[in-house]
Amino acid sequence: MDGPTETPEPGTGPRGGDLVRRHGWPTRVWHWINLAAVTVMLMSGLMIFNAHPRLYWGEYGSNAREYSDPAWLDLTGLSGRTAFPGWATIPTDYSLADARLWHLAFAWVLALAFTAYLLWLLIGGRARRDLTPSRSELAPGHLLSDIAQHARLRFPKGAAALRYNVLQKLAYFAVLFVLLPGVIMTGLTMSPGLNAAWPLLLDLFGGRQSARSLHFLFAGGLVVFFVVHVAMVVLAGPFNEVRSMITGWYRLPRERGEEA
Repeated sequence: MDGPTETPEPGTGPRGGDLVRRHGWPTRVWHWINLAAVTVMLMSGLMIFNAHPRLYWGEYGSNAREYSDPAWLDLTGLSGRTAFPGWATIPTDYSLADARLWHLAFAWVLALAFTAYLLWLLIGGRARRDLTPSRSELAPGHLLSDIAQHARLRFPKGAAALRYNVLQKLAYFAVLFVLLPGVIMTGLTMSPGLNAAWPLLLDLFGGRQSARSLHFLFAGGLVVFFVVHVAMVVLAGPFNEVRSMITGWYRLPRERGEEA
């Protein structure tokens, strides 16, 4: 698609029903690379977790009896012999070695794509302009109002649909500056070679077992975001939303009372 099929009159700005440019190519490319990489890493990570479906805090976990700590999460036997069934893992048949190969290969894809996209956001000022909530948006009254509007499935219309609301900003900010950096850094901390070279990583996260627990929690946060994100896309109009993330063009929802 070369451009919008409808152009608003000069000086009027975009209105409901107009086809407008919403996402640039860096955002679209990052979105789909991120989706593929995180999906493969989550599924291969579940296979890795199946090798020892327990989580601990500290350094030793259950490696040495004299230092053994009780697991804060034990999913042994959740689905037969393993914690997660084969349909949810990569590979589907138990193989710790293959799961690690998949996980590490796509970890590089995620880390490199994330670094490039984050630099693009920061250098261009988009992180501050589009993703950072203002003080007025963070006011309790504004937050409660936005939550109430979403609970009633009342989404922005017209030109307002081009701007992220405060809940979107908080969610995207959490993903880009908390969950993804957290999952990458804790993953590095679990690598014996890297934490031997950079022992500060172990101190930062309180030990390898603590890093493994945090890695699991950060990944869980990404899953929660994904589920909510998909639900919002479906409720807001999946064709229009997915088209905007493929082509960049988005049809602004019409305001109530606007003529079709």
